[in-house]
Amino acid sequence: MIIDANMYWFPESVFENETDLHRFLSEIPRNYGTNGYLKVNDNGTRQIVIEKPTGYQSLNYVQGDYQVETMLADLDEAGVEKAVLKIPGCHEWMSLATCKIFNDGMADYQKRSGGRLVPLMVVPPQDDPAVFAEIDRCRNELGMTGVQMCAHYGDYYLDDAQFAPFFRKLNEQPTTVYVHHVPVPVENKMLCDYNNLRRSYGRCVDQATAIGREVFSGFFEKYPNLTFVHSMLGGGFFALSSMLFPQQSKAKDKVQRFEVGQSNVKEQYEQHIYFEMSHAQPWGKEQLECAVKVLGADHIVFGTSYPVRREWLLGGPAFVQALDITDEEKDLILCKNAQRLYNIQ
Repeated sequence: MIIDANMYWFPESVFENETDLHRFLSEIPRNYGTNGYLKVNDNGTRQIVIEKPTGYQSLNYVQGDYQVETMLADLDEAGVEKAVLKIPGCHEWMSLATCKIFNDGMADYQKRSGGRLVPLMVVPPQDDPAVFAEIDRCRNELGMTGVQMCAHYGDYYLDDAQFAPFFRKLNEQPTTVYVHHVPVPVENKMLCDYNNLRRSYGRCVDQATAIGREVFSGFFEKYPNLTFVHSMLGGGFFALSSMLFPQQSKAKDKVQRFEVGQSNVKEQYEQHIYFEMSHAQPWGKEQLECAVKVLGADHIVFGTSYPVRREWLLGGPAFVQALDITDEEKDLILCKNAQRLYNIQ
């Protein structure tokens, strides 16, 4: 079995129904530097463009990209049996009412696909009994085994104290939380002027910042039942982990400039943080092989960000199969890790 652990889902009704479109666009937090609007493409299809910050495109949702028949056909062409459904970034600001609509829509796709499409619940991370009730509904009635979140909400990363009641609720039972990159990190001024720097590297900065704050804040000591899966290989975390967890100096230094010997920090990181590659090909063969060597194949999950580029799904499994790693490692990345983390049968 091959599992795509990052297939985007968005309700086609938002493009087709003016009431749904207005509700979605009205929730975009324009007062906080995020803008969104509808445009019509040359072929007549509708597209929703999200700018963050205002004036810089960061997310694009296109009518017709999220039809269940097309998604299943592309899975078949790619030789992928199942896919985990994710919301493409907009859940950073979605209200609980809108989250419920998205949860019901993803659950419907799960039924229509015969269980091939596996949704993760989406809720705003608020201290609200209604939010907690929706978590219970998704777990107990809709059968969703994981939660999807953004790396930060507005200017606040997940270690912020305001999210503590929400994570205490999730921590009541073992839960996998998929943490999606946000188009730009909180501190983004110097990244915005150039498209690829903003849209690609900005996401990497966001992920690496998020993981660093989680592990250094003692987050998983507070919430030991939670496991986080970060997208985009954690912003290239395989290149950062040794630097962030330095060894004790072998020479005598007059001043100790780094915190060393924090075994609990590294242990929390190794036990609770996993990485989804969010499309394989752009990382390149050498980078992925390095990631496997540093992070371990048992901590990396295959994902394509479909439908951003169909080729990332259609050619993704073959790309992983071509890596110079063992067959066992390939099986962990392409299937077994996602099976275990998301309880996929």
